[in-house]
Amino acid sequence: MIYLYKVKSYIIYNKLNFKNNSKGWFRVIGETYNLNERVRAVSDEVVKWRRHLHENPELSFKEVETSDFVYHMLESFGNIELTRPTKTSVLGVIRGAKRGKTLAIRADMDALPIHEENEFEFISKNPGVMHACGHDGHTAMLLGAAKILSELKENLNGEVRLIFQHAEELPPGGAEELVQAGVMDGVDWVIGAHLWSPLKIGKIGITYGPAMAAPDSFTIQVIGKGGHAALPHQTIDSIAIAAQVVTNLQYIVSRNTDPFEPLVLSITKFVAGNTDNVIPNGVEIWGTVRSFRSEVRESAAALMERIIKGITEAHGAEYVFRYNRGYRPVVNDEETTQVVERVVRHIYGDDAIELNDRNMIGEDFSGYQQKAPGTFFLIGAGNPEKGITYPHHHARFTVDEYALQKGVSIFVHSAFEFLNRENN
Repeated sequence: MIYLYKVKSYIIYNKLNFKNNSKGWFRVIGETYNLNERVRAVSDEVVKWRRHLHENPELSFKEVETSDFVYHMLESFGNIELTRPTKTSVLGVIRGAKRGKTLAIRADMDALPIHEENEFEFISKNPGVMHACGHDGHTAMLLGAAKILSELKENLNGEVRLIFQHAEELPPGGAEELVQAGVMDGVDWVIGAHLWSPLKIGKIGITYGPAMAAPDSFTIQVIGKGGHAALPHQTIDSIAIAAQVVTNLQYIVSRNTDPFEPLVLSITKFVAGNTDNVIPNGVEIWGTVRSFRSEVRESAAALMERIIKGITEAHGAEYVFRYNRGYRPVVNDEETTQVVERVVRHIYGDDAIELNDRNMIGEDFSGYQQKAPGTFFLIGAGNPEKGITYPHHHARFTVDEYALQKGVSIFVHSAFEFLNRENN
């Protein structure tokens, strides 16, 4: 049977075949529920919500006003069952007219301890705290999707869970708490997105398999014997010893690890002494290790201690080494990722897709992937023409707000593709 559809002001003919013709399916959904029109209609509100959140950032585990704002907005939409799994998180549930499977969509809400240096009108009102990673946008996008899906709940088969997560930036992270609280019980798929300033506006980053690394951290104390800087032979020079530790740790990546195996070891903090004529008793070193495979993760920690122990003992010093395991690596499920890629290609065309390699950034979205197959994708939010080029966690970070509309659209279309297509 041949059906006639009007799409984007031109006429196309298409055979209606749910199993073999994904584009035909999308046209049915888009035309029946006017998804694109609904996304455009809510876009101004999404920008407004993002700017409100940007002005009022809160740190991890302290998202009291943020979570209250989200709760009250969801409540105003209607048709959403609301709970507070933790003090500063929100879970919304939209139950469709027919029973079916369950899709979870996650957005994080916390900010960073950074003093904002931007000059636009809606900069942070909380000195020393800033949305410097895009979580304000993530929250606003999921609110926009929630509003649309709540209006269309009678047309959904199954359930959409809206996870507004606290504390992504601070290990052990809010995802673990929410999983323990049961937000993933009975979930069949989970998706999440990150506004990404290194990716140009208009592009959507899709990654199959390993996507983001396990972000471990460590501290090292090198304990020597302080004394007068003019008489170094009477001391155990903690700075000289610690400098050797830093240098030799770099050999773990360059000489102890397969060059085809992704591994990063970075020293990020070196604290010692307080004047020019005293050799201090000790040095404190901080850093991070990023990896994907558990074997490499374990090996890196063991090699680090071997090096630290050998150098400090050789010079008569002592050490304290603490290695803290962070989030698991984000590994995208192939079939779930294929669905999201199909959604993006339908809405924005093949040119919008950027197939990405793995990234050494960490993300606690991996916690949800332990309970259900999931995928985490990137939404291009950088725009050199507007001066939006600063990296994440920078005091002048921001996003091109046009990217918010894209996030809302992908979330909404994905909900229909995962839930309704499964039932046809």
